Amino acid sequence: MRHQAIILLLAASALAGCTKKTPPPPPSASMPTSEAVDTPSSNAGAVGALGQADLIAAAGADRVLFALDSYSLSGEAQAILARQAEWLRQHPQVTLTIEGHCDERGTREYNLALGDRRAASVVTYLTGQGIAAARLNPISYGKERPEATGSDDTAYSRNRRAVSVVIDGGR
Repeated sequence: MRHQAIILLLAASALAGCTKKTPPPPPSASMPTSEAVDTPSSNAGAVGALGQADLIAAAGADRVLFALDSYSLSGEAQAILARQAEWLRQHPQVTLTIEGHCDERGTREYNLALGDRRAASVVTYLTGQGIAAARLNPISYGKERPEATGSDDTAYSRNRRAVSVVIDGGR
């Protein structure tokens, strides 16, 4: 599994070299929950740039959680996403990556597909709230980037998530 992660990072690095603008690296596997996150965007030094902390402050969270083997949005998840949509409407220059994640159970292929569906359900909700799909970049990490380590229900529930990551906070 570690070799796959290294290969993915190398491939991402190679592809990033082909673009004019590279996004900041995604959160690390040991990243704390959204309440404690204070990750600046790649434009943190720019005047008026918005970052991850701004999204969290406005929406209360940058992530939503899912039930086992599900990509359906709970009422709580919809409330968080409604606040994210409101923030995005107020800041039309901001773009997000929507990361779909899974717990460690299941095959790599199954979890990548489920992570895709989780990210897509968030994108669908946000576009339904009037956010342009071009501002939302879904990606699935499957089980490759767990937030919580361990093989228990607490860790599993924290890893079944979709995270909205500010990749361009504008200027």
